[in-house]
Amino acid sequence: MIDLHFVGTPNGHKISIALEEMGLPYRKIAYNILDGEHLTPEFRRVNPNNRLPAIVDNAPSDNGEPFAVFETGAILIYLSEKSGLLMGRDLRQRSLAVQWLMWQMAGLGPMHGQAHHFVRYAPERLAYPTERYMNEARRLLHVLDSRLDEVEYLAEDYSIADIACWPWIRAVGLIGIDITQFANIKRWWDLIAMRPAVAAGIGTSDVNAPNSYGAARMTLTPAQWSNMFGERMLAASRQP
Repeated sequence: MIDLHFVGTPNGHKISIALEEMGLPYRKIAYNILDGEHLTPEFRRVNPNNRLPAIVDNAPSDNGEPFAVFETGAILIYLSEKSGLLMGRDLRQRSLAVQWLMWQMAGLGPMHGQAHHFVRYAPERLAYPTERYMNEARRLLHVLDSRLDEVEYLAEDYSIADIACWPWIRAVGLIGIDITQFANIKRWWDLIAMRPAVAAGIGTSDVNAPNSYGAARMTLTPAQWSNMFGERMLAASRQP
């Protein structure tokens, strides 16, 4: 059994979708990050970075003690190696899956995350950072669209790279981007959206529901801001 420490964000859904696709038994432990439920010493023992998601494998392949894994790219690789699924049939496909997974981890996720921050969470709309991250968010979508003009899936066959990217594409409407502008992404997105494990992983049959990641513009209370971006979040990182 795998414990999935979870929040219903694009990063959280990467892992829940992967677990469903791989048929691995898991227990979901949900957190309210606005209330700061992830900022505890107990959770920090699972993930020293105090971020969600994270997993604990209670039956690792080496038959040893329960094993915690954090960072979604590392979790996806770990689960793929555990299950023997979704990382390619040969050396080249495996490398392609890892390359596009790292592209998501280093580019698509962080840059779209910053765009979401300045569009949706910043107390005031600041022109320079908003334009900078929205431009990068769009640029990365063009990169993805170009790749998907060449192949059906990012590593040719469906893989953890697609699973990593798909939830972030699901969220682009919240920052005012219409994926119908990107014909290849739309074709790929629809193809993945039809998979039963994807609907199970995000917990709804309506994969197009735009508000499942919250409102397009969110106003946080001072306590919520502290838990997400401020002093309480910083204090959790200073815990012994």
